[in-house]
Amino acid sequence: MKNLYLNTRFFFALIAVGVVYVFGFFFRVFVNIAHGLLILIFLAALVEILMLYLTKNAVQAQRILPDKFSNGDVNDVKIDLKNNYFFPIETRIIDEIPFQFQKRDFLIKKKIEANKNIFFKYNLEPKERGEYHFGALNVYASSILGFVSKRFIFQKDTVLPSYPSFISLKKYELMTLQNEFLLGGIKRVRRLGHTMEFEQMKEYVPGDDVRTINWKATSKSSKLMVNQFQDEKSQRILMLIDKGRVMKMPFRGLSLLDYSINAAMALSHIILKKGDRAGIMTFSRKAENKVAADNKAGQLRKISEALYNIKTDFFESDFSRLYQDLKHSVNQRSLILLFTNFETLDALNRQIKYLRGIARDHLLIVVFFKNSEVDTLLHQNPERMQEVYDQIIAEKFEMEKKLIIQEFRKYGIHSIYTFPENLNVDVINKYLEVKARGIL
Repeated sequence: MKNLYLNTRFFFALIAVGVVYVFGFFFRVFVNIAHGLLILIFLAALVEILMLYLTKNAVQAQRILPDKFSNGDVNDVKIDLKNNYFFPIETRIIDEIPFQFQKRDFLIKKKIEANKNIFFKYNLEPKERGEYHFGALNVYASSILGFVSKRFIFQKDTVLPSYPSFISLKKYELMTLQNEFLLGGIKRVRRLGHTMEFEQMKEYVPGDDVRTINWKATSKSSKLMVNQFQDEKSQRILMLIDKGRVMKMPFRGLSLLDYSINAAMALSHIILKKGDRAGIMTFSRKAENKVAADNKAGQLRKISEALYNIKTDFFESDFSRLYQDLKHSVNQRSLILLFTNFETLDALNRQIKYLRGIARDHLLIVVFFKNSEVDTLLHQNPERMQEVYDQIIAEKFEMEKKLIIQEFRKYGIHSIYTFPENLNVDVINKYLEVKARGIL
């Protein structure tokens, strides 16, 4: 019969009968018992086969997927399973999940009562952007006897795209409204002054900053009047993402490129909520995936589509070409966040003249990364000579990073030096700091 499978319980029963036959060599009475047990097992299996095959559409199942995966986040996959048999069944669910997850032991067991349905979910955490191909949803059903199973197949060949992280966007928006980010405690964004965009004039109330009193309006109305300011809007923020070979380095399953793309998505969401204009561009040998800075409806979707299927190309990035592209395509002063990575001072020195050129026309923030493995070596207590050597080398790498930061400061270039997993919080904090200080 089609889709009929013998369960391990059936073979264990046959093994047990075989043991009884062994006893039959010594005691004749066990031979008759073994014959009876063997006939009983095959009759039970036959009855179970009839029970499983006489009902049409006996099991119904549906895999409920989101519209798209959020890369680097935990995504829910839901299963709706219904039993149309007149008896309870034991089921084994094997979903043929995409090969990118490398999960070869997927198995979910559920018991369903007669004419009932159950609803459950499991989690998948994609580490790559692109397309994910699901195979069939296989449900193996058996009765309480458990000798045989019938396989039901549902939803073959489903394709689901994985986009840059979007699940956490609302969380970052809420944190921004509260003006705080949780990172090993509460980290409050300092508001260092007023931006220069006037919003309205209002009557003074206790708690208003006395420095904002409008004396001219006060003299006319005989009441203390203060100027009220708001964050300056419609500023241009452009995120440049290096997709050269330095961004292929993986941390906790995600590459530096994926961390940067997820951070760009989170920051774009906050920028648009603040009324500013967000744009992105990727570069390696040339500038690509350009989305001009804007704040129109659908801008976040455009950015997401542009970043959807970007891969590293393993070439050394051409910063001179990047400088020329920015010179010709970005005419107004903008806040530019450059996501890249410099491991040595020599690597920076080869590119510093181009970064200085960009910084002359724009407010440039270079985002580069701490190596968590190097940090682990720095904080361990070495016990063997090899561990001492490793720690010395780690200290050398960390010193190089500090020299890079000093080099940026010397030329008025801002920088963010952070662990990949803290990138989203740190870039949003930096953007809010720039807004609060009004230095753009």
